[in-house]
Amino acid sequence: MHEPLGKIQSEGGGMKKPASKKWLKRFILLAGILLLFVGLIIAFISPLTKYFIEKYDMQYLGREITLDYAYVNPFTGYVYLKSVKVREPKSDSVFVSANAISFNIQLRKLFSRTFEIDDVVLDHFCGTIIQTHTDLNFNDIINRFRPSPGPKKGDPFHFNMLHVKINDGTLNYRETITPINYSAIHLYIDSPGLRWNLDTLAAQVALQSGNGAGGIKGHFAMNLKTLDYKLDALIGKLELKFFEQYFRQMARYGNFNAFLDADLACKGNFTDAENLTANGLVTLTDFHFGENAQKDFASFDKFVMRVNLLNPKNKVYLLDSVTLSKPFFKFEQYDSLDNVQQMFGKQGAKVSQAVNNTEQFNLIIEIGDYIKTLAKNFFKSDFKVNRLAISEANLTYSNFRMNEKFSVAAAPLSITADSIEKSKSRVNLFLHSSIKPYGNGSVNLSINPKDSSDFDLYYNFSGLPICVFNPYLKSYTSFALDRGSLELNGQWHVQQGRIQSSNHLLVLDPRVYRPTTTLHHWVPLRMLLFFVKQEGNVLDYEIPITGDLKNPKFHLHDLIVDVAKNIFLKPATTLYRTDVKLTERTIEHGQLIKWELGQQSLHASQQRFLEDLKSCLINYPDMRIGIYPLLYTEKEKEYLLLFEAKKMFYQSTYLSKSEVLTRRDSIAVDKLSTKDAAFVAFLNKHAGSHMLFTTQQKCELLFGPDYMNQKLKQLSEHRRHALSCFFGEPSVAGRVTFFAPENIVPFNGYSYFRISYKAEIPSSLMRAYAKMNDYDTEWPRRKYLKERKAIKAPL
Repeated sequence: MHEPLGKIQSEGGGMKKPASKKWLKRFILLAGILLLFVGLIIAFISPLTKYFIEKYDMQYLGREITLDYAYVNPFTGYVYLKSVKVREPKSDSVFVSANAISFNIQLRKLFSRTFEIDDVVLDHFCGTIIQTHTDLNFNDIINRFRPSPGPKKGDPFHFNMLHVKINDGTLNYRETITPINYSAIHLYIDSPGLRWNLDTLAAQVALQSGNGAGGIKGHFAMNLKTLDYKLDALIGKLELKFFEQYFRQMARYGNFNAFLDADLACKGNFTDAENLTANGLVTLTDFHFGENAQKDFASFDKFVMRVNLLNPKNKVYLLDSVTLSKPFFKFEQYDSLDNVQQMFGKQGAKVSQAVNNTEQFNLIIEIGDYIKTLAKNFFKSDFKVNRLAISEANLTYSNFRMNEKFSVAAAPLSITADSIEKSKSRVNLFLHSSIKPYGNGSVNLSINPKDSSDFDLYYNFSGLPICVFNPYLKSYTSFALDRGSLELNGQWHVQQGRIQSSNHLLVLDPRVYRPTTTLHHWVPLRMLLFFVKQEGNVLDYEIPITGDLKNPKFHLHDLIVDVAKNIFLKPATTLYRTDVKLTERTIEHGQLIKWELGQQSLHASQQRFLEDLKSCLINYPDMRIGIYPLLYTEKEKEYLLLFEAKKMFYQSTYLSKSEVLTRRDSIAVDKLSTKDAAFVAFLNKHAGSHMLFTTQQKCELLFGPDYMNQKLKQLSEHRRHALSCFFGEPSVAGRVTFFAPENIVPFNGYSYFRISYKAEIPSSLMRAYAKMNDYDTEWPRRKYLKERKAIKAPL
């Protein structure tokens, strides 16, 4: 009998289907519970992480930490923190911050007692390092996590941090004592990280300066135990303005800036400065250092040093080239100290103070000490410089300690040297320079690179106007010169410090001018020149020098013999010398009208010449003249400035407000020394707290530039009017042309009006030219004909 169909199904396939559904439901339920559990863990662990970080930050770190939110995946170990800020202890100031921090924790390595995080990324990281004396603002963190001394129990827990990146970070450094503020922006760091059992830390770094233009990029690696390092750096147009902050530690004032470019490959050790191997290129451009941005004491356009190999420890210095373009240095002497000592203290007291201050870090001093360490064995080493060149230098010296300013400059100056190598027997150096206002100089030096006391020196200076030294002559003799040129040349042969040298001094046509009004030191210069001048109106002497470099001996035999000869022979040539002098003056007076400083009216001799010149114009209808005012503006303005300041002092001290300055008073003002104690006190009172070091600067404070320009203009107009009065007649007025004034530095040291003749030349002047030509081509003047023609004088 067959079973019912429904029963068969219930006992067969119908019974299995409900069982599979039951297991499926259980699996889905379990999976749902697991997913819910995971979701709950993920959902709660992230806010819990944020909660515990902010709750226990002070307990474990000693600093307040805040963040916007945290995401933690406990199954993959991924952590993401948003807007993290760590503050300074007990302060609202932020120590470090980041827009985002993310990393992965390798969970499986926790079982092997290794805490390893990798793929660490800090986006827009910003950190601030603050230093006060030797204390840093993160010392508390270092001390908190410093391992405790004594034996450790159990196996240590190891820490690895791998694959670290900082994207677009900022790092600020502040030193509160100096103070120093510096920052690096757009900081990018990519490092493989650090393992607990490896000592090498390496990173690719790129950053830009936050204190100006430029940046740095390169690769850096360091052994944390031995402190050996390797560095490949590329520096592009890095502005060094931040060095100015360190200058303030060792200078009363100052402005500094430069730009650095470099491509360097170095390896060495941080504990041993001489343990260095380096090569590459270093370039400094637009270097400026001075009182302020407008007044440089020192500057240059470009300094380039290309290093083939530098290894101080093994005493190897191989340089391909060292070049310096357009260096400028200004040295000024004041009544008190000079421009260098005014800035750095007497005998560098401010620098010494900064060097001895061990509590303050100074980057400039540290770099200087480092360079000194690297270079101290240079001359004892195997050194080579393939090319050394200094081009278009400008070295200026000024002295404000006298009644007048003295100034001279070597510009443009160039120095070149052939290959400088220790293995060579000689090294040759060549110097050539123009000298301002006039003259040239050259020096050839051949030196033994193994012994600096073994050298040959050849030098020549020519075409120097003696009048440029008038500030010294007026101060120490009360006389001035208005003609003359100087030449000096010689050769030195020095072996083991022993000198054999010949030195030749030639002074052409020196002429003493009238004494100055301020006669503080009286030396009879005319009488002195009478005894030392030789035939031909020259001083021509050989001055040998012997002895050694520490104790040279000057031999004045030639000078003494000539002085003795002149005592007996000069009187016999008086007529000849007088005739030559009169002829020279005729030529000079026929070519120019010389003006003393501040002179407005003509002297009697000048008036007589102009009367003769007017007569020539009347007698020779075709004759025409041009008058060219050539003004020594710098010296004229200095004289007017000092005179006006002395006049103000004189009126306030010796005259009542209603009294008018008389001619006698004007003479007294002119005679007053600019170094008079009462006058100096008067200037200092008006100078106040201004940083002024010279009498001229203090006088400028009393008058604006417009006032002095107006005074100079009035002086020029008075002089022109004094001449034009002689040519007012209709018959000559149209044949005299006055040209616009020209500013120059005259060879004779005085402003003058040059007279140019057209069509006709006065017969007296023609006769004087012919007579002077005869004198110059005959003994004793013939010997110096070439030198006289080379002089850049107006005659």
